[in-house]
Amino acid sequence: MSRTLTGLIAALSAALLLAPTAQAEIREQHIKFAAANSKGHPQVTGMEKFVAIVAEKSGGKITVQLFPGGTLGGDVQTLSGLQGGIVEMTVMNAGILSGNAPAFGAVDLPFLFDTPQEADAVMDGPFGTHLLTLLPEKGLVGLAYWELGFRNLTNNRHPVAKVDDIKGLKIRTIQSPIPIALFNALGANAVPMPYPELYGALDTGTVDGQENPSANIINAKFYEVQKYLTLTRHQYNPQIVLVSKTFWDKLNDEERAVLQSAATEARDYQRQVSREADAKALDEIRANGMEVTELPPDEVAKLRAASAPVVEEFRPKIGDDTIALLQAELDKLRKK
Repeated sequence: MSRTLTGLIAALSAALLLAPTAQAEIREQHIKFAAANSKGHPQVTGMEKFVAIVAEKSGGKITVQLFPGGTLGGDVQTLSGLQGGIVEMTVMNAGILSGNAPAFGAVDLPFLFDTPQEADAVMDGPFGTHLLTLLPEKGLVGLAYWELGFRNLTNNRHPVAKVDDIKGLKIRTIQSPIPIALFNALGANAVPMPYPELYGALDTGTVDGQENPSANIINAKFYEVQKYLTLTRHQYNPQIVLVSKTFWDKLNDEERAVLQSAATEARDYQRQVSREADAKALDEIRANGMEVTELPPDEVAKLRAASAPVVEEFRPKIGDDTIALLQAELDKLRKK
């Protein structure tokens, strides 16, 4: 028998001996995993993948129960539930955490990323890791960054073919300071609102429009209550998978390792699903009767220029060190 084969057999034998021991350290755990989007959305598809991986890695000892569609409340309410130890896990736009750790506002900056792949490299690298270190003192633990995608503007009053068309529109934004400031700077009336309340607000005319990735427009059926979509791509949303620190501190090393590795494995799957859904969504949006407008380059330039003061406004709150680290990572990527 060759040394290579002998070594392989020895390694497999060791693995088989270790596996039951490691699994024996995993105790019965039940996790409530909440999110704002509904079943069928790439966010929830990623959650379902996470459930399957956790079940496999824990030998069925750790069970994860999903609460999609905002059934446990909006993002801000769910975040409070995590900090209080009432809810164990959630996934949401990373920028929402700027209310807890201002440095997270960096990911909400308009026109930050050029491509999803650029966002992956930044969020999975030193910058994203730096942000994660800020969370434990806020009662949270971050496991991985997933994707929501590039946000686009919809409304029910008129086509937005130029920046001036945004003026006067009541636009729902996420409950985060930078998106609110951005749409106010563009001349709109920003209305921060929990996502589960958005469809009803559009239907009743409480707000004229909203801004979300195309997959959300399909999943939430916003095409039923919105006529016009403009491909502004004004913001890219990394999502963050969060665990309650109260719950995390009760877990042993083996249990933590299961959740961490499952969140990372599900991340790659979720991003792929999200990008495939985004590629198909525009055709579905058109098929459902919405009018789609793509801004010409000169109007995109005006949109960027109008949003520039927002970056400067929030720079002191985010922190020069955080901005510098982010810019260094982007510069490194763009020089390749």
